[in-house]
Amino acid sequence: MFEPILLDKVWGGRRLERLGKKLPPGAKIGESWELADLDSTSASGAGGGAARSVIASGLLAGKTLHDAMTLWKRDLMGSLDADRPFPLLIKFLDASENLSVQVHPSPAYAASHPEAHLKTECWYILDAAPGSVIYKGIKPGVTPELFAKHIKDGTVVNDLVAVPAVVGECHNLPSGTCHALGAGVLVAEVQTPSDTTFRVFDWGRTGRELHIDQALECIDFGPAPGAAKLPKGKVSGQLVGTEFFRVDEVFLPAGGRVPLAESNDGPRVLIVLSGSASVRAGSAGDEPVHAGVGTTLLIPANRVASGQVIAKAGTRLLVVTIR
Repeated sequence: MFEPILLDKVWGGRRLERLGKKLPPGAKIGESWELADLDSTSASGAGGGAARSVIASGLLAGKTLHDAMTLWKRDLMGSLDADRPFPLLIKFLDASENLSVQVHPSPAYAASHPEAHLKTECWYILDAAPGSVIYKGIKPGVTPELFAKHIKDGTVVNDLVAVPAVVGECHNLPSGTCHALGAGVLVAEVQTPSDTTFRVFDWGRTGRELHIDQALECIDFGPAPGAAKLPKGKVSGQLVGTEFFRVDEVFLPAGGRVPLAESNDGPRVLIVLSGSASVRAGSAGDEPVHAGVGTTLLIPANRVASGQVIAKAGTRLLVVTIR
């Protein structure tokens, strides 16, 4: 387990306390970075500088995720490159107000701008106020020229596709998708490790930079992928599959158990969305790790094949596989 990196945001709130986060008094915490290994971040994201998760307990308590990768190499990362930054960034987001309308670098933009990095992400909706929405993708018939005009006159939100926020649905947002998390929505986010964001509209808020020219170069003018949700009665299955990661949802009744994987080609990330569980990922004599709601665990590659999750109560979790 890792110490969360808590970020105060103008649009943040206090609901991350429901996920076991100890929030500073009076702060509007919008993001809890659960698993991070970034060499640098944007000034408007994590405030610039590196952002690296610190291990909370065990033999490497106080060390960073980056330290663990350096020490354990293939034992932790398997067939993945242990000399590169960890290839995922895991967060919880609490939007008490609308997030900015934004886009992340497209593949073409990232290829020609070394300082920009792709950011493909997905949102699993944990809580949603009545009537809340997320915005993703551009309505049919909206051209770049029309979109730019509407940015200037403040009506650009009307060009976005607004989708009702439904608890249990997962939304895939490939790089280049124009999007915004709407007010009242709490999500778990799985993404590629990038903090590059181009804002096009900030709901009348002042003091935060917009990046309109860069955004217009990156936006994919079209619909975004549809929402994914486990069919009624199904207790596990894939929600999102990208070239970078796969996200599966698993529900276990009290006492239920499930293996982590059938191979050890790479580590697995577990995100506990509800309930609580014990995670065994080692020899029979090793103590299990307790994982309550809001816990994110990284299971080393050399422990994946022998590991299993045992639910103490009805437990819902995401299992993330790196590709």
